[in-house]
Amino acid sequence: MFDIDENVLSDLKKGFNLPPKPELLTQLQQAISEQEPNLNHIADIVNGDVAIAAAVIKVINSPFYGLARTVTDIKQAVMFLGLDSINHLVTGFLIKQAFNQSQCCISLERFWDSATEIAHIATVIGKKIKSRVPIENLHLVGLFHDAGIPAMALKYPDYIHILVASNRDYHTSLIEREENTYQTNHAVIGYYLATSWNLPTDICQIILRHHDHSYLTGNCQSINELTFATLKMAENLVHIQKRFVASPDWPFVKEAVLKTLELDESDYLDIKEDTEEFLN
Repeated sequence: MFDIDENVLSDLKKGFNLPPKPELLTQLQQAISEQEPNLNHIADIVNGDVAIAAAVIKVINSPFYGLARTVTDIKQAVMFLGLDSINHLVTGFLIKQAFNQSQCCISLERFWDSATEIAHIATVIGKKIKSRVPIENLHLVGLFHDAGIPAMALKYPDYIHILVASNRDYHTSLIEREENTYQTNHAVIGYYLATSWNLPTDICQIILRHHDHSYLTGNCQSINELTFATLKMAENLVHIQKRFVASPDWPFVKEAVLKTLELDESDYLDIKEDTEEFLN
């Protein structure tokens, strides 16, 4: 289910009308990849979209980053956080703008509200455990990991029924229902979207495998495993807050997640309490 080859991606490209990478992101990635990136030029690119620039400044000045001083413009943000951080933050905000509600059978506002909460809680967890994973990586994965869901909701008018059925009955996973009905799933579609937007390879792989219960080995603390474990805990904590029950994946990954993050049950409950206060 998690092995993707070029033939599969080619078939997806033919069958899905996925949101193209925005021109702003193309320009930003090109500017960052230059041998000597020009910070003023990069700031001008981001400032070209007032809403995106404002959103970046807002999240940078939020408690998640805990900066000692207030950042007032994008050039300052680049200087404080670095090029990759700005790229990740801009990408995360652009994906929220990429889908058209009039063509989608699910509420995009509700979907992105939930994704944003997961992104925020992932950063809360990252700071709580003093993770080596950059906060902006956790934020991007939180926003982007389920991006295949609105993509499927755009293509399949009946997709909402699959979501409703999965929310009512956890015995069959959303991935299984998608595969049975459409011969693909949102993790694969999200992976294709992430690669077409030139997200880092490691993040693309986490998006592809974010429902893979065997992802965590429990024997190492690589950046990828820490990111995955933080994402799964954040998903679960938001799910509990919204539905008063653990997320479908949590019983299968809880032990490995806690081991990877070096947390015990008491630590987990402390974080759960903190996130409940934040979400409320």
